[in-house]
Amino acid sequence: MQTEEIQKNIKRAIQGDEKAYKALLKRYERGIYNMIYQMVKNREETEDLVQETFIKAFNALDSYNDQFAFSTWLYKIAFNNCIDSIRKKKLKTYPLDKPIKTKEGQVQQEIRDDSTSPEKEILFAEKRKQINEAIGCLPERYKQVIILRHKEERSYEEISEMMKIPLGTVKARIFRAREMLKRCLQEE
Repeated sequence: MQTEEIQKNIKRAIQGDEKAYKALLKRYERGIYNMIYQMVKNREETEDLVQETFIKAFNALDSYNDQFAFSTWLYKIAFNNCIDSIRKKKLKTYPLDKPIKTKEGQVQQEIRDDSTSPEKEILFAEKRKQINEAIGCLPERYKQVIILRHKEERSYEEISEMMKIPLGTVKARIFRAREMLKRCLQEE
């Protein structure tokens, strides 16, 4: 497409001529696509950005200055559109060793350590042993509901059916059993 023909298509496109839009699109689409793909390295995102670029360009077509090359103007729109998209995707990150500033002051980040160590495993095993011993000391009716609820992970309804007692009784026994365990474990 000659420069003269490009200028004619731009003028016709400004007036709303759809064929002129299509001619400009056809002429520059592949080059714009290649430039954007080099920046984002993702086919779907590139296709979206190409479409956005042409929409922005055609909406701003009347601001194009014909003293400059149309391709330069169009590629600049594509480049800026791509940069905007990349900036929007970047997440705001914070260093882990520095406090985060908020309106109320500063907040120090605390990161939970889920890694295991021999010391943690021994402490966990000791706690489990203490809990099992405390459960063993409960009266039988409380021991049964705690084992069914927390070790076998049964629902209140299942426990009610299994033990043939009302649902309210199951809830009350579990509550009382937890209170007894709490007191027993606090004493130790």
